[in-house]
Amino acid sequence: MSNKYAEAGVDTSAGDLAVELMKSAVSRTHGPEVLGGVGGFAGLFDVSFLRDFRRPLLASSTDGVGTKVAIAQALDKHDTIGQDLVGMVVDDIVVVGARPLFLTDYIACGKVVPERIADIVAGIARACAETGTALVGGETAEHPGLLGPDDYDVAGAAVGAVEADAVLGPERVRDGDVVLALASSGLHSNGFSLVRHILAERSIGYTDSLAELGPVGEALLEPTRLYTSPLLRLLGDARLGPGVHALSHVTGGGIAANLARVLPQGAWTELERSSWSPAPVFRILADLHGMPLEAAEGTWNLGIGMIAVVSAEIADEAITALTGDGIPTWRAGIVSTSARDLAAFEQNAKGVQGGAVRLTGDYPR
Repeated sequence: MSNKYAEAGVDTSAGDLAVELMKSAVSRTHGPEVLGGVGGFAGLFDVSFLRDFRRPLLASSTDGVGTKVAIAQALDKHDTIGQDLVGMVVDDIVVVGARPLFLTDYIACGKVVPERIADIVAGIARACAETGTALVGGETAEHPGLLGPDDYDVAGAAVGAVEADAVLGPERVRDGDVVLALASSGLHSNGFSLVRHILAERSIGYTDSLAELGPVGEALLEPTRLYTSPLLRLLGDARLGPGVHALSHVTGGGIAANLARVLPQGAWTELERSSWSPAPVFRILADLHGMPLEAAEGTWNLGIGMIAVVSAEIADEAITALTGDGIPTWRAGIVSTSARDLAAFEQNAKGVQGGAVRLTGDYPR
């Protein structure tokens, strides 16, 4: 009997093989809280530990990787894009002070190539394991006619938990708090439409090499740095944790806009550009486009992937702890609530009535 669904371009047997290939990677993210294993209609996660919370809150986040997937597809290299997904989703969970519990993923593709899907999911699973997040389920959907045979997109959603009185945010921020910058690993997963535009206008291919950068595509696929575990260790330190008042994940919109979201109304800060040097990938792309780095501040992270607003009393120790945990960290500014003309500052980003931020000075060469 002919398989009419296969004749229409959907190969369910390839989907079954993809699940078999990814099973071991997914299972390695499972602790005793995960019930039912891989392949069920829904993932099950035991949250009976929440009974020990005084007032448990669930935190949720969803995101994708954006057009960075086009570079992975062009190079036929799919084992790092999963970490980008986890970074975009799970590092939004820790921003409120929550510990991530579990994540589900969704992959839409034009044709299921089992080995490709397994590579993507293996990357997701490795990053989930690194952040202490269980990968409890997912979906791979084949969309022939809508997506090309080699096209795909990835998205995910995660859930975390936090005590109500431990939630981080603007309410905790005080005058005199120190703004700490946590280094990014590169472009992370934002601004790739501009990256691709720049390369196209210069006729530069992903397999080409550039001085200071090496093979272009490989440099651009540098996976997103994961901040969750080091930040949770900092928050869990009985002495330092209470001094962490707010966190900001620098994603779409850049440094100033994302920091403004976690400052209270009336608060402002100036971040000194001279306190860090953006990596070569940012400088080279800006030079190729004939623009100063300052023009990309609303698009790329320019070397800062996460920001912590902490009390002045713990700032130096927090820098030491995070740097020792593998994340270069430095002082970038001070929060003030004094009266100030804020017309030149970034304010009220993404619909949030928050604080005001601007970058000042010049980047070192």
